[in-house]
Amino acid sequence: MASGVPRPVGATYRLQLGPSFTFGDAARRVPYLADLGVTHLYLSPVLEAVRGSTHGYDVTDPTTVRAELGGRKGLEKLADAAHVDGLGLVIDIVPNHLGVARPEQNPWWWDVLKNGRKSAFAHYFDIDWDPRNGAGGKLALPVLGSEADAAALTVDRSGPEPVLRYHDRVFPVGREVGGGDPERVHYAQPYRLVPWDAPIRSYRRFFTVDDLAAVRVEDPEVFAATHTEIGSWFADGIADGLRVDHPDGLADPVRYLRRLRELAGPGAWIVIEKILESDEPLDPILPVAGTTGYDALRELGHALLAPAGAPGLSALHECWTGDDGAVRWNSGATLRLRDELAARDLRPEFLRLARAIRVETGTAVPIDNLADAALFWMNEIPYYRDDYPVLSPQAEAVRSRLLGAAGPETSAEHRAIEAVATAIDRGAESAARFAQLTGALTAKSLEDTAFYRSARLISLQEVGGAPSDIGPSDPHPALARRAAEWPAAMTTLSTHDTKRGEDVRARIGVLSQCPDDWAAFVDRSMPLLPSPPDPMTGLFLLQTAFGVWPEDGAITDALRARLHAYAEKAMREGRIGTSWTAPDGAFEAAGHAFLDALFDGAAGATMTDLADALAPHGRSDALAQKLLQLAGPGVPDVYQGTERWEDSLVDPDNRRPVDWEATDDAHPKQRLVRAALRLRRERPDSFVGGTYSPVLADGPAADHLVGFRRGPDGGVPDVAALATRRSLGLERSGGWRDTRVDLGESAWTDRLTGQFVTGRVHLAELFLEHPVALLVRD
Repeated sequence: MASGVPRPVGATYRLQLGPSFTFGDAARRVPYLADLGVTHLYLSPVLEAVRGSTHGYDVTDPTTVRAELGGRKGLEKLADAAHVDGLGLVIDIVPNHLGVARPEQNPWWWDVLKNGRKSAFAHYFDIDWDPRNGAGGKLALPVLGSEADAAALTVDRSGPEPVLRYHDRVFPVGREVGGGDPERVHYAQPYRLVPWDAPIRSYRRFFTVDDLAAVRVEDPEVFAATHTEIGSWFADGIADGLRVDHPDGLADPVRYLRRLRELAGPGAWIVIEKILESDEPLDPILPVAGTTGYDALRELGHALLAPAGAPGLSALHECWTGDDGAVRWNSGATLRLRDELAARDLRPEFLRLARAIRVETGTAVPIDNLADAALFWMNEIPYYRDDYPVLSPQAEAVRSRLLGAAGPETSAEHRAIEAVATAIDRGAESAARFAQLTGALTAKSLEDTAFYRSARLISLQEVGGAPSDIGPSDPHPALARRAAEWPAAMTTLSTHDTKRGEDVRARIGVLSQCPDDWAAFVDRSMPLLPSPPDPMTGLFLLQTAFGVWPEDGAITDALRARLHAYAEKAMREGRIGTSWTAPDGAFEAAGHAFLDALFDGAAGATMTDLADALAPHGRSDALAQKLLQLAGPGVPDVYQGTERWEDSLVDPDNRRPVDWEATDDAHPKQRLVRAALRLRRERPDSFVGGTYSPVLADGPAADHLVGFRRGPDGGVPDVAALATRRSLGLERSGGWRDTRVDLGESAWTDRLTGQFVTGRVHLAELFLEHPVALLVRD
């Protein structure tokens, strides 16, 4: 491999690697992707992971490239193949955690289990060895079915060293005891196997995932150990950029990213999976190109909706469920979820934080009171974490408000809040734990639960989404800010984590234009269907089904199975009457029966009529958002397969194999993607770092145009992207009529149709063949 200056990243194509799609498979797709117009392949994590993993985020050995993908040699060959066709690689990395579901596959974790605090790797993981950790100072592993299941433990001495077995799980024996009784052997180890539902976790996890143990990359030794292989990708010319998974979960994201920048070099393109609220800026001190694009996904989706539809959708939701369905981070319902999480799933983390506060401040406030005070404080923070310097004014406002509302200085509440404030000010362990925990609390309460408990307009209920707002209708301020402040940030419409694919969201978004039609369908259909497990779940499943319903009404066995799998996940994530930890068979059976009746009964025929009528408008919005993303500010990513129509739902559905043979040059979406990506490659200065200016129409339907011009910095704009929005409303109001756009005296050519235009152009003529146009100044 030759080292050198990283290739500029202009557009990426995300590939989901795994045992069924390896480096070799990716290399075979390089010619197609080069022809499509991207500049880089964007790879899911490539380091050694739990065997058989289909996503790679459960890394078990960060020092080695994954053998199932082809190992280091396979990665080098893929890079060579990409370079031959002028492409580079961007690679996803996971600094937050390691996969520990199979201890025998993770050499560092195995050594910690075997040797406890004496292990050379004990400080690599964020483990609580405190005697008050609930496991007597041992490392608690929540794997048993119940306390009685300890009787199922056996000692296996058939291999080179004895191991403790629990069904198919294997754990090391670091200390032998007389007699070899399994329970005695178990209690002699530095770890303790506890029931999976016990409120004991003595290691920090990724959110609440027991199989992902947090890593202390803030320690320079740990950073070096976990990033040596990553650094070699830049030294050896393999990679040009990195995507960093969830930096908010780190003790000190700013310091980590500075170290990563030094490792990768000044020219490496680094983007971070940072979830931003709609009013939250990305801190400019971060040495990165920007985020991975959930903010762009939100902004582009909102730009195509009809805010006037919000009252009707809210009224329908309230009629059936008793609330308006507008999910808010600080609503009473969401705050109750946060309280539940703090009392149960995240209780070990809150207690560990409280103990750290008590040690650092010397306060006599009881541990439980400190934990409650920390939660009270976190419930005032609208962001994943507020300790970035750019957010310091908001953080100070929260502090003042809390201390002012905490009662007299002598009250227990005030003393607890004051202790939390003092600990945060000191910037030591508890300050970092506080910041790490706010993100986990927000993600688990909002995106992983509340977003499954509302069905007003579910296309808005995405990671980083703002479902309480159907709008704003003007996207230009946000796009202009990106062009000026973060011109090389990634933008996206679909990821491996989106809860529904971009085209599904586009179709569902059309309902904002016709809330009365949707209400009429719901009112007609509900009496024809068996009672859902609860009204909200019924609405949620109906809207989900609408998003993927075939226009001809032909429900295949595959689609039926996919929707049933989605329904199970949605019901369990929502935790209204069932959950992953306590599944309720009757509740879930009612949801599945509801779906089956929709598939096979009269309500399904009505759904087909609705889908047939609205699907063309969903496709119009799908093309519009794709054009706005691909031609807009930032570096666009195309998630695998989304250059064509796709109907993916939440993972693992959105990680299904891509049909690489389905390429079709006449496909309208693929044609748009290829044209836009090739234009970016042809005129790179007009895009990343280029200028941005809105294009406005005049006439009776002017609000149905959204568009902008791009051009090289300091030069004349030479690209214009124009798109139809709210096409259903446009159609019902009489079409474009005499609505025009003024393109000036220059001549422009539409790269999608070859049409030549200049001056004041009738939009009815410009959009005669497609609802979008990609114009290039001749």
